[in-house]
Amino acid sequence: MSKWMMSGLVACACIFGVYLLLTGLPDKEEQAKEGTAFTVPERAVDAATSEQIYQSMCISCHGAELQGAIGPELAHIGSSLTKEQLFKTIKNGRRGMPSFEKRLSEDELITVTTWLASHQ
Repeated sequence: MSKWMMSGLVACACIFGVYLLLTGLPDKEEQAKEGTAFTVPERAVDAATSEQIYQSMCISCHGAELQGAIGPELAHIGSSLTKEQLFKTIKNGRRGMPSFEKRLSEDELITVTTWLASHQ
């Protein structure tokens, strides 16, 4: 009788393990990052400074008119991504895009993010 109970418990544990694997639970690092979400502060768009940063850092991949080249089009990026998503992408990089965390200050990151988010 105890053999049947033990095998039943092992079977339940295995089924539960397979369930956890199939549902794709987030990693602990992702959960920690979500808990400390960064909110981009509201500020007026500084087009002159943003365009200067864009010219020196982004134009080679995203084009002179935000039309896209190697990188995606940014002309209407504000309608598809939130400010926080834009900030995170610029800061950390994504796929083929390099990280700008060490190349730009946080203030410059916020300035460019606010400018790009205004492109609806």
